[in-house]
Amino acid sequence: MLNRLATYASFIRVGHSVFALPFALAGALLAAQHTAVTWSAVGWILVAMVAARSAAMGFNRLVDARMDALNPRTANREIPRGAMSMREATVFVLVSSAAFVAASWRLNSVCFALSPVALAIVFWYSLAKRFTTWTQLFLGLAMAVAPVGGWLAVGGRGGWEPWLLAAAIGAWVGGFDVLYACQDLDFDRAHGLRSIPVRFGVRTSLAISRFMHVLAVLCLLALALVTPLGGIYLAGVAAVAAMLVYEQSLVRADDLSQVKRAFDLNGYVGIVYLVVLTVSLYGPWQH
Repeated sequence: MLNRLATYASFIRVGHSVFALPFALAGALLAAQHTAVTWSAVGWILVAMVAARSAAMGFNRLVDARMDALNPRTANREIPRGAMSMREATVFVLVSSAAFVAASWRLNSVCFALSPVALAIVFWYSLAKRFTTWTQLFLGLAMAVAPVGGWLAVGGRGGWEPWLLAAAIGAWVGGFDVLYACQDLDFDRAHGLRSIPVRFGVRTSLAISRFMHVLAVLCLLALALVTPLGGIYLAGVAAVAAMLVYEQSLVRADDLSQVKRAFDLNGYVGIVYLVVLTVSLYGPWQH
């Protein structure tokens, strides 16, 4: 039983939940400045985020199973190595999708009505590499849904806050996915897959990634212009910026050996940001 749970956790890379989940909660916290939030709503947001991400990752593994088996970097994933069947993975995606829709229904009618749209967006990323150069931007879009969803889940309506957060997470995620895609450049070209590195090469792609991370930091700073957050928030954004600068410093056009290390650093970005935002909104000086 424990081995099976470990297989499922590896299948959906459960540790990578720290990318989008903190920003969904950040959206909810910002909306809470304008409307009451219950613990029940927070719980259903967590369920919805975990379910949506599980469905998206499962779908990605399903549609990429053949390519994953051919790519030495991904050949040890669960489906290629036989640890999970295509049928089992399909059932997992269907159950996760149903759980997301159910959680959206429990939140409110707006979330329920938009839940199929959200699933379509997160599923499209897995197919995008077959059709468009801008694959990494679609992953950014898929992750940008998180703060808007968190905002809507607790009854937030109008305002710039969720859109600035969405732009920030979209640029951040798209930026680090460009770095990640650089390591598959030769494989993608050989198999007719599309991406920003395939179109522009590694050196230009790194410049695009860095531009996107600068844009992400600017969007986080702009949030302080539309809602009072104080000096601690600005210090937190500076810490996020420093992490992104360090991440970028690990990857060079002539040395991609540290791409995974750079990628893993992103796990701390969302956590640091959520903590700083929470302290900025609910610190004792706010009362």
